[in-house]
Amino acid sequence: MFDTVLVANRGEIAVRIIRACREMGLISVAVYSDVDRLSPHVLEADKAAQIGLAPASESYLRGDHLIEVALSAGAGAIHPGYGFLAERASFAADVEKAGLVFIGPSPESIQAMGDKTEARKLMAGTSVPMAPGTPDAIDDPAEAERIAGEIGYPVLVKAAAGGGGKGMRVVEREEDFAGSFERARSEAQSAFGDGRVYIEKYLVGPRHVEIQVLADAHGQVVHLFERECSIQRRHQKVIEEAPSAVLTPELRDAMGAAAVEAARACDYVGAGTVEFLLDADRNFYFLEMNTRLQVEHPVTELITGLDLVAEQIRIAEGEPLGYGQGDLAIWGHAIECRVYAEDVPAGFLPAPGPLLRHRPSSGPGVRVDAGVEEGDEVPVHYDPMVAKLCTWGRTRDEAIARMRRALDEYDVAGIRTTIPFCRTVMDHSAFTSGAFDTGFVGDHFQASDLAPSPEAERTALLAAALARLGTPPEAASETATRATVPASRWARRRHTGA
Repeated sequence: MFDTVLVANRGEIAVRIIRACREMGLISVAVYSDVDRLSPHVLEADKAAQIGLAPASESYLRGDHLIEVALSAGAGAIHPGYGFLAERASFAADVEKAGLVFIGPSPESIQAMGDKTEARKLMAGTSVPMAPGTPDAIDDPAEAERIAGEIGYPVLVKAAAGGGGKGMRVVEREEDFAGSFERARSEAQSAFGDGRVYIEKYLVGPRHVEIQVLADAHGQVVHLFERECSIQRRHQKVIEEAPSAVLTPELRDAMGAAAVEAARACDYVGAGTVEFLLDADRNFYFLEMNTRLQVEHPVTELITGLDLVAEQIRIAEGEPLGYGQGDLAIWGHAIECRVYAEDVPAGFLPAPGPLLRHRPSSGPGVRVDAGVEEGDEVPVHYDPMVAKLCTWGRTRDEAIARMRRALDEYDVAGIRTTIPFCRTVMDHSAFTSGAFDTGFVGDHFQASDLAPSPEAERTALLAAALARLGTPPEAASETATRATVPASRWARRRHTGA
């Protein structure tokens, strides 16, 4: 048991954990770099301590500093959130060595599932289906090319360590293999300090469907159904929903059972996610297991009524789940749009800057998890997420309708965001029909489709300039209204007719 939790993270996930701690009567300790000293997670926490300079390598990735702060603050546990040190087995081990509780799986489970080749070998001893590929990392380019030919093109060259699309190359033809193999190894080495790669059959037009699992220390493992994560850019998710529009009850049960088996195979304890690829014939294949809380966990919370962070803490305290698979059911439909500070027409490149205005939407069925507030700066040093906008409805159509309304109402100025892209997706026939896959962005959009009109750009620049000067946006012109200068570029285009 513990009464104080150090939150080893920042932004919206740190705020989320701090709120769960407050509801459970626990004391929260925030940590921050010098650029985050006035961030919402710092102001929300019961205690806070600076841990270093802005670069993550000098602050949020300094596990030794985090443990020192936890001990000096009287914390009994550390919650890593996601990203940074959340899936670093050595950090979890160091936390335990210091006599603290790591709110997450054991170092052994993190290690087993964190290395993609080790995870594949572990799954080979189960009935969990896997796509054809090499069980081990491969170093010899000639041997790798021979194996790729046996598997059959197209193939994926993938980093054995890490994720997020880094160190991954799709190879369509044999003549492209050697160059792609070397580029994948180089990128993996740069991103993860580990240049090992393996080869896997590339599934054409797959859907990315993941299963949330919870496991306690008493042998109970359940799944909390699926999340559809196929709307991606640069192999990274931007829109998620639960449940998937294409899973039948029978397929849901089969994928859930496979996820539970995968968790049991590595003696998993805590909250985790088993990710699968689903092909056009509704065959599914193990992709990886994320041994942490997911960014998109709110949609699961909305359809199950469970607080996943509270469940993590309860499990870490040694409590049993207290419910079985038969006690869980899907209630309605939920969608999450990630609001990133990104320049979509430029290829979703990060676009940090001053958040001159930030007025999130609200109302029935709307949830916003934000890590910044109006007047803050979206820093260049970290992931450029502004917030996660979620909607819930009794049906998928109702959840989509609420998301359209919520995106139109979301008011941001000073930075470019993914709001216009998300709003466009909500109206796209491929999305509304459920007939999409991981190639959605490349198949349906070009940069020019998502570029704002010159008039919308001028309006945005004027609104941002007036906001910086403290002048009401309504003074921009005689006919200006709040509707004509909202932060959402989509809304600007809609109201100006551009």
